[in-house]
Amino acid sequence: MPGDPTFRQRDFRLLLLGQTTSQLGAQVSTVAIPLLAVVTLHASPLQLGLVTASGTVAFALIGLPAGAWLDRCRRRPVLVAADLVRAALLATIPVAALLGAPSLTHLVLVSLLTGAARVFFDVGYQSYLPAVVGKGGLLAGNAAMETIRAGGQLAGPGIGGWAVTLAGAANVVLIQVAAFVVSAASLLAIRTREPAVPPRPQGERLGTEIRRGLAFVLRTRLLRATLLTSAAGNFSFGVASAAGFVFMVRTLGLPPAAIGAVLAAGSAAVMIGAALTPRLARRFGSARISWLSLAVTGPVALLGPLAQPGWGIIVFLIGAAAGELGQIVYAVTNVTLRQRLCPGHLLNRVNATMRFFMMGLFPVGAVLGGVLGETAGPRATLWAAAVIVLLSPLPLRAALRGIRDVEELPAWKQAL
Repeated sequence: MPGDPTFRQRDFRLLLLGQTTSQLGAQVSTVAIPLLAVVTLHASPLQLGLVTASGTVAFALIGLPAGAWLDRCRRRPVLVAADLVRAALLATIPVAALLGAPSLTHLVLVSLLTGAARVFFDVGYQSYLPAVVGKGGLLAGNAAMETIRAGGQLAGPGIGGWAVTLAGAANVVLIQVAAFVVSAASLLAIRTREPAVPPRPQGERLGTEIRRGLAFVLRTRLLRATLLTSAAGNFSFGVASAAGFVFMVRTLGLPPAAIGAVLAAGSAAVMIGAALTPRLARRFGSARISWLSLAVTGPVALLGPLAQPGWGIIVFLIGAAAGELGQIVYAVTNVTLRQRLCPGHLLNRVNATMRFFMMGLFPVGAVLGGVLGETAGPRATLWAAAVIVLLSPLPLRAALRGIRDVEELPAWKQAL
């Protein structure tokens, strides 16, 4: 990947720098903030759940309006503002600790507001990348960003745990504050100008624009297929999340260190998959690989529920790593496909609509997985999740039948 011409672009390297620091800082905070809640503020499991859930609920509450609003303006100023807002909000945590006034209410409020800023950044960022790298550099650009994200997931929690021991949970949040400031500075240093924003139809309300975005996704066959495949994957992940830790602890008898190794292996598989995606796309086709990655790794993921205590945990490790690898190759190619084919003035709304359904189905899957885990046991729950993953590429395979590369597909038109 580093040999790709995309990496010789100054602006892309700046974007990559900002995301490297931001992703690493975010993963450090995923350790620091829960530890602050549990160790310092003595949070109960329910209270900790409120702190973590408040960070993602914004996708369901404002995701669709944010997408429509972002289609009305240039993305870079919004991305910079989102970074700086998150930095300012998180900085209040160590200040409150210094003043001796930290509270769970404060953590929930900060998590909720930073989650709202994240919605604008995540939706806008996927639409901003094409302006920096151009259509031809999207696959390499997305693969690089996902590699960075996985690297943060691999190294961040360990660094966070070590830093909390040395400096305290509240002070470690300053790492994330600094990371967001670096990200904002790198965005401001980018020289590439965004295309002009098309004028909006006079008098068109935000609600009408949201409905147009929803209708475009549902009426475009390939988008509809990717929505079904992506939603099935996230739903399956939600189901598995309700039983995975229980299965590893109570069925396989794994100690915390071994569980950490399993999670690290999954992150390593994500890094490898993201790094290999451009090469796989050239070998098998940039469109075909999106469903083929799931079709090949899905059967291997079925090994996970077969695991038994002892050396049988290797089977679980292989199944989990295969599932992660297939999902990341699919994610990179799927985002690239949307960026290549979607009309620019609809891209934010399309991205927001996809995230709205995917993020919304995760908690539904988690609740149903919990019910299934209680009634049928964790192994049966993991079987159900694995079967969903196995079936998930079918809609996309049908929509891309006979298509090898994205270049063979016509650009999507707004026929509303």
